Amino acid sequence: MIFHRCDCRYVPDAILENLAKRGEGKTPVSARASLQQANMKRKQRESQARSISMDALMAGVSAPSAGTASREVYDCAHKWEQRGKRVRSEGDPTTADDDVTNAYDFAGIVRDFYLREVNRNSIDNAAMNLILNVHYGTDYMNAFWDGDEMTFGDGDGSIFTSFARSLDVVAHELTHGVTQFTASLEYYSQSGALNEHFSDVFGAAITQDHLRQDAGQADWLVGDEIMGPTLFGEALRSMKMPGTAYDNSLMGKDQQPAHMNDYYTGPNDNQGVHINSGIPNRAFYLVAIDIGTPKALQIWYHALQNLWPKANFSDAVEVIVRSAQILTKNKTVPVGTTQLVRMAFNEVGL
Repeated sequence: MIFHRCDCRYVPDAILENLAKRGEGKTPVSARASLQQANMKRKQRESQARSISMDALMAGVSAPSAGTASREVYDCAHKWEQRGKRVRSEGDPTTADDDVTNAYDFAGIVRDFYLREVNRNSIDNAAMNLILNVHYGTDYMNAFWDGDEMTFGDGDGSIFTSFARSLDVVAHELTHGVTQFTASLEYYSQSGALNEHFSDVFGAAITQDHLRQDAGQADWLVGDEIMGPTLFGEALRSMKMPGTAYDNSLMGKDQQPAHMNDYYTGPNDNQGVHINSGIPNRAFYLVAIDIGTPKALQIWYHALQNLWPKANFSDAVEVIVRSAQILTKNKTVPVGTTQLVRMAFNEVGL
């Protein structure tokens, strides 16, 4: 299989576009710069993809890189370049920089969770090293996985704080890497929404595990940890109640649907990769409430390994239900789980 790298960003462009128009102080400048950098990175990726032969693509993209599952943190020193100065490697002592510490610690939590809960050895299941870049750009209002490494902005300090300070951000973006090396879901339309969905699922599950919360105690919010003082209390998405995460004059209104009746069909957001992920997100939440997040996660992870690049929502439902059957048979999940999974997808129109 050719593994499709995605330039996957935590904050959707639509939110940054609204902030560029409606923000105050330095926020509009930061939002515009963040959008410009995203566009530049996409063009670079497209140019690289066109220039690489199929043989090179197969050798360089589909082959997992050798490593020791070690962490390497780089300080970009507010330049728009990755891998500036390496400031902490695996086993090094703590530095005085909180963003370095958090990126290092949270990446370790994610790595250890994957190994402990689903027996996965780092991102690619072949001990891939985790490269983490902090202090990227000036007031950069995003974090991203680019197919090779993680990069965190500091935020503008008003709307968003540092993205390295959120376990959910780190778990979400590193899971894009896991998806890259499993189903390799293309980052477009329904396959792209599934790509975002699996990152939201693992971000929620890893955060709940770290906080020792169960499904009923969790807030099921995505992005609330990086909201700055101006909009503190808002979030980017709600898995429990898609469409309710935010509604304000700066960010706009949350467009996520909770049901296929409200499915977004427009061209924006790569045909709705962040928007339509709300539909399967709601289904996962319902299953987690019934059988617990850890058992629901086992089903979704099993399914992720059996999906394919252009899989759509209907494909995912079929595979996830089949995974529930298999895991019920081997007693990983309780009897009746298959029916609960099917009911959850029925409730969201799938």
